[in-house]
Amino acid sequence: MTTSIKATRRLPDWAKLLTVAVLLLVVVLAALRLLVFGGLKGVFGEETHDRSGPALLKSIQDISRYEAASGNFQVVVDLEKDTRFLPDALRGTRTLYVGAGTVDAYVDLGRIGEDDVTVNEDRTSATLRLPHAALGEPALDPDRSYAVAKQRGLLDRLGDLFSDNPNSERAVQQLAARHIGTAAEESGLTGRAEANTTDMLQGLLGSLGFEEVKVTYGD
Repeated sequence: MTTSIKATRRLPDWAKLLTVAVLLLVVVLAALRLLVFGGLKGVFGEETHDRSGPALLKSIQDISRYEAASGNFQVVVDLEKDTRFLPDALRGTRTLYVGAGTVDAYVDLGRIGEDDVTVNEDRTSATLRLPHAALGEPALDPDRSYAVAKQRGLLDRLGDLFSDNPNSERAVQQLAARHIGTAAEESGLTGRAEANTTDMLQGLLGSLGFEEVKVTYGD
């Protein structure tokens, strides 16, 4: 009776090291995939902690403005940044952003002087000369403003892996505010503010016994 013995071939050391390296690489890639697609959030959960410090009062200003009208605006910003001599797929960004905000129109009653108000002897007629209405700074609403889409080149994506830029949307936000301000200038908002201010003053002085109230505007 013949007995055969089959020898087992052992892997060399370099092959074992290569196998371990490949396994580690697979594990790392799987972990990154879970992190990117939010898989780890479901595993470990997510908690939010507000560790902000108290708000500090920096200054107080007396305001004599009468806020007479307010306009709500929305603009779609399409901002693209390219790099010369490099294709967009390699280096460049394009952001589609919806910006929503308000612009207030006001009349500065603090600029009224003694010569700007005329009252007759019977105190039944008054003439007021006011400065023209002006526009305030556009104020973006963070609850209604958002980025629709972002396209980034390969180098920009690699840069985002190693750095966190909190001002990444600042450029489109500033551009949205600029467009909203331009739209407010062309909307006739100041004219509406002057009409509302006139109605307010006529109603106020009328309740005080004035029968005729004339309001004019000029710088």
